[in-house]
Amino acid sequence: MSGVQDSEADPYLWLEEVTGERALDFARAHNEVVMERFAAADRFDVLQRRILDMLDTDAKIAFPGRRGQWLYNFWRDAAHPRGLWRRTTFAEYVKADPEWDVLIDLDAVAAAEDENWVWGGAGVLRPAQSRALISLSRGGADAKVVREFDMETREFIAPEDGGYFLPEAKSRISWIDIDSVYVGTDFGPGSLTGSGYPRIAKRWRRGTALEAAETVFEGAVTDVSVSAGYDRTPGYERHYIAQATDFFHEEVFLLEDDGSRTHLETPSDADESWYKEWLLVRLKSPWEVGGNTYPAGALVATNFSDFRAGGRDFDVLFEPDAHTSLHGYGWTENHLLLVTLEDVQTKLYVLTPGAEGWRTEPLADTPAMATTGIMNLDPLEGGDDYMLMTSGFTTPATLLAGSVGAPVTEWKQEPAFFDATGIETEQFFARSDDGTSIPYFVIRHRDTRDTPAPTVMSGYGGFEVSRTPGYGGASGIGWLEQGGTYVMTNIRGGGEYGPQWHTSVQKENRYKVYEDFSSIARDLVARGITTADRLGAVGGSNGGLLMGVMLTRYPELFGAIVCQVPLLDMRRYHRLLAGASWVAEYGDPDVPEEWAYISRYSPYQRAAETGAGATYPPILLTTSTRDDRVHPGHARKMAALLEDQGHRVWYHENIEGGHGGAADNKQSAFQAALIYEFFTQMLIEGRTGK
Repeated sequence: MSGVQDSEADPYLWLEEVTGERALDFARAHNEVVMERFAAADRFDVLQRRILDMLDTDAKIAFPGRRGQWLYNFWRDAAHPRGLWRRTTFAEYVKADPEWDVLIDLDAVAAAEDENWVWGGAGVLRPAQSRALISLSRGGADAKVVREFDMETREFIAPEDGGYFLPEAKSRISWIDIDSVYVGTDFGPGSLTGSGYPRIAKRWRRGTALEAAETVFEGAVTDVSVSAGYDRTPGYERHYIAQATDFFHEEVFLLEDDGSRTHLETPSDADESWYKEWLLVRLKSPWEVGGNTYPAGALVATNFSDFRAGGRDFDVLFEPDAHTSLHGYGWTENHLLLVTLEDVQTKLYVLTPGAEGWRTEPLADTPAMATTGIMNLDPLEGGDDYMLMTSGFTTPATLLAGSVGAPVTEWKQEPAFFDATGIETEQFFARSDDGTSIPYFVIRHRDTRDTPAPTVMSGYGGFEVSRTPGYGGASGIGWLEQGGTYVMTNIRGGGEYGPQWHTSVQKENRYKVYEDFSSIARDLVARGITTADRLGAVGGSNGGLLMGVMLTRYPELFGAIVCQVPLLDMRRYHRLLAGASWVAEYGDPDVPEEWAYISRYSPYQRAAETGAGATYPPILLTTSTRDDRVHPGHARKMAALLEDQGHRVWYHENIEGGHGGAADNKQSAFQAALIYEFFTQMLIEGRTGK
């Protein structure tokens, strides 16, 4: 057994000291090597500038978020790299050049306060929309500062003037009314879960100290998080508690007027929601109730009051099949809109409740090889209006608007940011090791159909995250225009075919995710799309773990790998930052039976045991110092280990940017340019040496 199996014997443990000077020196020294090797060329500057121009351009759609009569937008461009929070009316928005009312200029705030603020979101108090709870992070971390903002005076309200304020933490806060909020934060020792999220939910009244807030619920230290909320729908007001016992299970309680709690007896792994008199339950496992069995992936509905009174009769609104899953849903005032995935391509439906049950009809046509999503539903103030956003791999985003029963109108379309002439999208299916058919999309120029081409395949495969077609401006500029082929995989672990596509590969079955991805790699070669030495792979976070497994278990399949903000040391992942919250996905390394199956793929341990004698493809590891979700120590330690073993490894650490990897458009452009310059050198030019 290698020393890294025992954390105390790990020779690279010092690299887990996030801001330790020795660890930062390691990062800075490796950054210099990366800059000299990949960022010094003129073509890198051109590539980075093109991607940055795409991100900064005023020609992109300012996608709005609807709150009643207002459309809100957070906007970044060259003049405002930190961003503007702004709003406008519908009448203005449909214009080619709408007039925006700027509420917060984050660049000005950051300059005045000498802070590296990154926007973290706004919770607007409705219906008046005169106050907001603004979340800001330093450098893009998950931990945020929360400050109250007066939307009429355009000023933050200081705590000494009665404004709500939370210091930096992974907080949960939401409005009840103008003088009270629900809050979960770091109240002091014992107030956080083992994952670093709130364990206690309190009701905090304006003008009182945070320490005096009234506790409404306490979870366990072993929970992932606890939060409280308030549904202010007129006539259907409800206070509730959500207790996430692990990443995929949550108990929901209704807070009664007398302070008591009533457990909502739905499956803990289901997604439940309510609107007026309706309770919706989207199932992730079969549910036997009321004499019926409803399958995993189904969406069922019942009357909320009847359910509370003991009724268990449900209407089935959606039932999956071998090719179709539920991708999303939401209410207009009178209808329920569904988005489904049929072999990873979207379809839209409208469901209408009536005296004789629910009626289902198509909502709008959707293009093939594209994703169409529903957005900006506002059932309380928006009637039956909705918006659609659609895009494909080579088709820029289009924003459309409509109302149930009326035609859809195109409002805005983004320009093309790369030359897609002759580039086509195809869908293929590979056979995994256990016989499961795994879909993937291939985007390539028609002229390369008969010739193996340099190819980059991307993957994620976890947490029921579905990957669907969408416009890839950076990959188009950096790769497709250069004659490369791009592949998006839909391996198990995601939700493309419903919850079982995910649950079937959790914990002891995790290895099937890696078999899926490697099977696609082989399929690409078998079809003549590429060759192993010209095939690259890229993934981040859980996808970074995927890349680590590809490097250490399937190195012969790839010519180069990019591994971003990854989990790699699976012996210690649950002890680092938010890692404890993912035990339900991977298993607990402290349980011998579970470590037995985790250890078979854990990249850091496998590299330590066999890496010195292995032949690995060149790898670029990237992370962020400010990533407080996946610890930067994973990437740092792996880079140091591989380097000491003599492998071809490059490492870059962004000092800011959090788990997303970039705090602004400039950093995003740099990282995208770095990835495609790396693949250009490795897969097109064959310059693999140090």
